[in-house]
Amino acid sequence: MAEQLNNEFTVNRPIDEAWPIITNVEKIAPCLPGAELQEVATDPEKGEVYRGVVKVKLGAISTQFKGDAYFIEKDDEAHKAVIKGKGRDTGGRGNASADIAAQATSISPTATKVEITTDLQITGKVAQFGRGILGDVSAKLIDQFATNLNEMLDAEDDGAAESSDDDAAPAEAPAESSADEPAVRKIDGPAADPIDLMDVSGGSIAKRIGPAIAAVLVVLFLLRRLSR
Repeated sequence: MAEQLNNEFTVNRPIDEAWPIITNVEKIAPCLPGAELQEVATDPEKGEVYRGVVKVKLGAISTQFKGDAYFIEKDDEAHKAVIKGKGRDTGGRGNASADIAAQATSISPTATKVEITTDLQITGKVAQFGRGILGDVSAKLIDQFATNLNEMLDAEDDGAAESSDDDAAPAEAPAESSADEPAVRKIDGPAADPIDLMDVSGGSIAKRIGPAIAAVLVVLFLLRRLSR
């Protein structure tokens, strides 16, 4: 099954400040409900490959879905990025892959709009579910992601204001890279709580399309986590 999803969200920052934030996966990954970045691998052809899981529950049933994503295009001057992602349901119900294009636009001196187009391919049992519903669910998740992101940025601003009265700590010397640095770097981030599909989609809808939503959430993961 092929489907195109169109979403957008707003970051309450000027574009030159917002773009580096929304392309920093380690910073914003905790803002997406259910998403947990686990490691960053260095690939000689793909560059940095971001691997993680999306945790989902439907009633009393919990599961998780593994996936990865990497940039195939990133233009910092044009504020545009394209990411290829894929995910698999660890229960064997299907796979999903996506090409995700993001374009950031300044809408005011203090706000940036990010438009995202996802060309999604779903195979296996999850492809039996109907079209259109995934778009509604992804829109709700994007809204929650944007809320979490802006709250995180506001909290950082508050913390910076509180520390401005303190004496600045001496800067540490930057760590030197080593030729022996591992090709896979583990991410010690916060554990994610599962997305409750009953809450996101409504009980009757979630029972019918829950597995399909869960399988593709991980490829949408890099949609929210445009990273470098």
